[in-house]
Amino acid sequence: MDNLSEALEKLKLASTDRATDSVESCLDCLLKALANNNTEASVKIQEMGILPLLPTLLTPQSSCTPKVANIIAEVAKNEFMRSPCVEACLIPPLIQLLNSSDQEVLLQTGRALGNICYDSHSLQAQLINMGVIPTLVKLLAIHSHNTALTEMCLIAFGNLAELESSKEQFASTNIAEELVRLFQKQTEHEKKEMIFEVLAPLAENDLIKLQLVEAGLVECLLDVVAQTVDGEREEDIAQLKTASDLMVLLLLGDESMQKLFEGGKGSVFQRVLSWIPSHNHQLQLAGALAIANFARNDGNCIHMVDTGIVQKLLELLDRHVEEGNVTVQHAALSALRNLAIPVVNKSKMLSAGVADVVLKFLQSEMPPVQFKLLGTLRMLIDTQAEAADQLGTNGKLVERLVEWCEAKDHAGVMGESNRLLSALIRHSKSKEVVKSVIQGGGVKHLVTMATSEHMIMQNEALVALGLIAALDLVAAEKDFVGADLVSVLHKLLSDERSAPEIKYNSMILICSVMGSEPLHKEVQSLAFIDVVSKLRAHENKTVSHQASLTEQRLTAQS
Repeated sequence: MDNLSEALEKLKLASTDRATDSVESCLDCLLKALANNNTEASVKIQEMGILPLLPTLLTPQSSCTPKVANIIAEVAKNEFMRSPCVEACLIPPLIQLLNSSDQEVLLQTGRALGNICYDSHSLQAQLINMGVIPTLVKLLAIHSHNTALTEMCLIAFGNLAELESSKEQFASTNIAEELVRLFQKQTEHEKKEMIFEVLAPLAENDLIKLQLVEAGLVECLLDVVAQTVDGEREEDIAQLKTASDLMVLLLLGDESMQKLFEGGKGSVFQRVLSWIPSHNHQLQLAGALAIANFARNDGNCIHMVDTGIVQKLLELLDRHVEEGNVTVQHAALSALRNLAIPVVNKSKMLSAGVADVVLKFLQSEMPPVQFKLLGTLRMLIDTQAEAADQLGTNGKLVERLVEWCEAKDHAGVMGESNRLLSALIRHSKSKEVVKSVIQGGGVKHLVTMATSEHMIMQNEALVALGLIAALDLVAAEKDFVGADLVSVLHKLLSDERSAPEIKYNSMILICSVMGSEPLHKEVQSLAFIDVVSKLRAHENKTVSHQASLTEQRLTAQS
C-alpha cells in the first residue's frame, strides 16, 4: 500500500506536466494494487483525490487512455465509488472515447461506463440522452468479429433496453439487423443466450417487433426450436423455451402478427400450428398462445375456424383434463375465447363441441383457468339462445358460477362469473334458465353486480334482473327482497353519475317488480315518484320518456 501511496503522489505530479512515461508506470502500479485488493485501493484513490485528475488523461491520442479507462472500470466495481466517478465528471470524456477506432480503448471505455451506471436508471437515462445507443450499435456493426467488444455491446444493450426511454432510440437504428446477423453466426449456447437477453426487452416495442420480423429473426427462432425440441440437455430446454416465448412476444404486435399470418398461408403460421399436437408442453403452450395472438381480428379468427384449428385446440385440451398443465389449459382456453368473438364463428364452434370440452374444466381450482373458461363460455353464448338455454339449465355450471361469484380473492373470476350468469339469462330469455338461477342462489349476486363500478356490468345485471322479474317474479320475490333490490334501484336512479342506460333499465325494472306486493310496498316507502318525476327533464329523450311512463305507473298503483 506504501507503493500505491507513492504512485498516487507521483501520478498527481505527472498528470500536471503530462510526462507520459512516468504516468504509465503510475497507472500500472494502480492496476496492480486494484488487482490485489480492489476495495482498499479504491478507497485510497478516492482519499487522495485522484478521480478529478482522470478526465484530462482520457484523450483519444494518449497511449495511457486504455489504462485510465481500465482503472475507472475497476474502481467502479465498488458501489461506493460510482457517485464519486460521476462527480469527477468522468462520463462525458468516456462517451467521447466511444468514437475511438482503438479496440482496447473501446473495450475499457465500455466497461467503465457500464460499471459506473450499473443498476442506476437515472445514469443509464443520462447515457441515452447523450446519444450512446446509436454509437454502440455502430460499434457492434464495425467490430462484430471482436468477441470481447461484442459482449460489451450486448451487456450495454441489455441494461439500456430495460428503460422505456431507450426503445425509440433503438428503433431509429439498425439494431434488429445487427442482432439477427450476430445471432445467425453463433454456435455457442451462452452467446445465443446473451443475444436473447437483449432481444426480449427490445421486442416489447411494436416497431422493433416489426423490424425484427423483417430482419429474419423468426426464421432463426424456428431453427432453434427445430434443433432443440428433442434435446434433453438443460441448455436445449432453456433455448427452446426462450425461442418459443420470444416468438409469441413478436406476435403481440399487430403489424408483425399480420405480416407472419399472411392470410393464413404463411409458412411461419403453418409451423406454429404444428406445435399444438406436439408432445412437448413448452411447444404446446407457445402454439396455443400464438393462435390466441393471431386471433386478434375477425378476419384471422374466421379463417382459422374455417380451417380446423378449433379441433386441434380441443384435442390439446382433452390431453390436459386430468392432472393437466395449467399454463397449457390457460393458453388453449385463451385461444378459443378469442376465436369465439366473431358472430359467424359461434355456432360453428358450438357444433364442434367447444362448450362440452370447456365444461370438463369446471372443477379446476386454478383461478387463471377459471377466468378463461368463463370468458370462453360467455363469448360462445353471445346471441346463441339455444346454447345459453342448455348451459343455463346445467345445474353443475350454475352451482359453480354462484360459488365463484363469491371469489373475493379473485376479482377477475368473480366478475366473469357474474357476467356469465347474466349472459345465460339475457341470451336465452328462458323461464327454465331463470328458474335454474333462482334455485341456484344467483339472484343476490346479480343485484350486487348492478352496483358494480363498471357501467357495462351494471347494465348487464339490470337487463338480466328485468328478465327474471318478467319471467318469474313470484319465484324471485323472496330473493329480490333479501338482496334489497328496490333500495339498490333507488340509489341508481338518484345518483347523477348513473349513465342514461342505467337509469332507463332501472325504471323498467321498477315497473316489472310492481306486481309483487312486498316489493310494491318498498317502492312506495322510498318515494320513488319524486326521483322519477325529476328524470322527466333528463336530456336523454329515451330516459325522459321512460320516466313519464314509470311515473304514470307509480301514480296509478299508489
